[in-house]
Amino acid sequence: MITEELEKVDVIRERTGVDYEQAVEALRSVDGDVLEAIIKLEKEEKQKYTKEEFQVRGQQVLSRVKDLIRKGNVTRVKVKKDDKVLVDIPVTAGVVGTVIAPYLTVLAGIAALANKCTIEVERLNRLADRVENDIDNSDEF
Repeated sequence: MITEELEKVDVIRERTGVDYEQAVEALRSVDGDVLEAIIKLEKEEKQKYTKEEFQVRGQQVLSRVKDLIRKGNVTRVKVKKDDKVLVDIPVTAGVVGTVIAPYLTVLAGIAALANKCTIEVERLNRLADRVENDIDNSDEF
């Protein structure tokens, strides 16, 4: 019995990346159904993040991304042209300078070439509730 439960927990952890405690809790909350536990954990993960998109002119991309990173209220920034992701910057707490510098260098080159880009910002919901609403959307197309 214990071996069977441990195998279920291992499957859940492998599929979702959660720790043992979260896997056991999810498994118990759905009466031992592995598939339901995985679905539950995936739904919870999706609800942790809020995404927003806005469009900017090429020359404004770099300054907007720097501003978003400086504010520290984002977890990921993607710069897209049409539907193609040009730059995907994972922003974690404490990441500064040398880690982000290569991304910004690539972004500067893109900004010089692009007429219109979409910036997709991913925020943790608890942070998204406190986000300043001072992004100037006057350049939207």
